Amino acid sequence: MPQSPPPTVIVVHPREKRSKCSVEPLRGRDDFVFWTFPDRGPEQLDGYIRLGLGGPELSAADAEHGLLVLDGTWRLAARMEPFFLQQPVRTLPPLRTAYPRTSKLFDDPTGGLATIEAVFAALTILGRETSGLLDEYRWGNEFLELNSDRLGD
Repeated sequence: MPQSPPPTVIVVHPREKRSKCSVEPLRGRDDFVFWTFPDRGPEQLDGYIRLGLGGPELSAADAEHGLLVLDGTWRLAARMEPFFLQQPVRTLPPLRTAYPRTSKLFDDPTGGLATIEAVFAALTILGRETSGLLDEYRWGNEFLELNSDRLGD
């Protein structure tokens, strides 16, 4: 019997507004654990990889690893990264976001995704269960349509 993958750990910056947080509907699911930065939960991160920019592209070869995701604006997530340098970084392939951003202060990195989009894409690439992940994300269908060539139909 195959072993279940470890839960996805999502570290949320305390200044991230829960009302606008795209992964908020995932709270309470057995396959997700939420930490509020800088606090850590009891889960050990040995064998985890961190979703981010600048690493090798995430692939099915990473399937045995746990997934660590930093959730916050790009600036807040960058402030959290130094606390998780021990987790090797994996980058998603180029994908298009469906999330409408309108920041007048900062530009998102090219290929910047909403956290729920990044989590969905990563779990798809890792061959994990994704049913229900986009149910509460109003741009979910648009995201799937924009990226059907990369993520399947």
